[in-house]
Amino acid sequence: MRTLTYTIPSEYDGSKVLYFLKGKVGLSSRLIRSLKLVENGIMLNGEHTRTVDIIHENDKLLINIPEDDMDEGLCEYDGTDFGDLQILYEDEDMIIVNKPAMLAIHPSHNHQGDTLANLIAAYLKSKGKKATFRAVGRLDKGTSGIVVCALNSFAANKLQGHIEKTYFAIPEGIYETNGTIEVPIYRPDPIKTIRTVDERGDYAKTNFEVIKNGELPDGTKASFVKVNIETGRTHQIRVHFAHLGTPLLGDTMYGKGRPDICHQALHCGHAELLQPFTNCKIIVDAPLPQDMNEIICNIHKV
Repeated sequence: MRTLTYTIPSEYDGSKVLYFLKGKVGLSSRLIRSLKLVENGIMLNGEHTRTVDIIHENDKLLINIPEDDMDEGLCEYDGTDFGDLQILYEDEDMIIVNKPAMLAIHPSHNHQGDTLANLIAAYLKSKGKKATFRAVGRLDKGTSGIVVCALNSFAANKLQGHIEKTYFAIPEGIYETNGTIEVPIYRPDPIKTIRTVDERGDYAKTNFEVIKNGELPDGTKASFVKVNIETGRTHQIRVHFAHLGTPLLGDTMYGKGRPDICHQALHCGHAELLQPFTNCKIIVDAPLPQDMNEIICNIHKV
């Protein structure tokens, strides 16, 4: 049983319990329905309450979440060797890992048993645990770095859309100053994953800060940039830089391949979030992969 206790803030004075549970606490409708069936599932000022009851400022609301509801949808993926799993942070509600670039997150027809889901399942099994696997804010295959894996539905709901990430990328070309790319992203073919910039697409905004620029030994101009995105469109960073004529090094979908890197030069290196139950701030950093680091070291001013 996990217990959450809240003091009702002024902005929810006169609201229904339901609105607070959905808005402030971030509980799903399914979990709220299940709490109604639990003895003392929802308590207001020490007494059982209904979701339609009215709350007032400084009231005390207590929620008891049974473990059965925490673990809805247990991970059924087959386990595999988790020796390469680099864990950056772990508690009973989530595991944060540094994903290798070429590791897929979920099994598919191309990947059976060799995914992050399988590694997490094997790791949890080794500790005598089972839990839900939900990657909150996925990374493309070919993109390395931080992936937050929620281990229950409550954590997944609380974390969705509330993880601040910083990416590092190496686009072709010389960027002298920081900038913003603000153009819509469109999926022209619903069967294919490739995206493009098109006015029919969804709004997308990418901010970048130049860290280094210059020339590689083969004559390729390149820049090393720090990137923050204000929207989370599929392939957003890759599409935006390709739109400017500076695709990421190694990105064979939007640019061209290179012998010194077998994937797009994109890495999620920093993340900040709040622990779903305690609201304590968690900050994690993931080092750049070796191939990106070597390219950066080889960029020299011309």
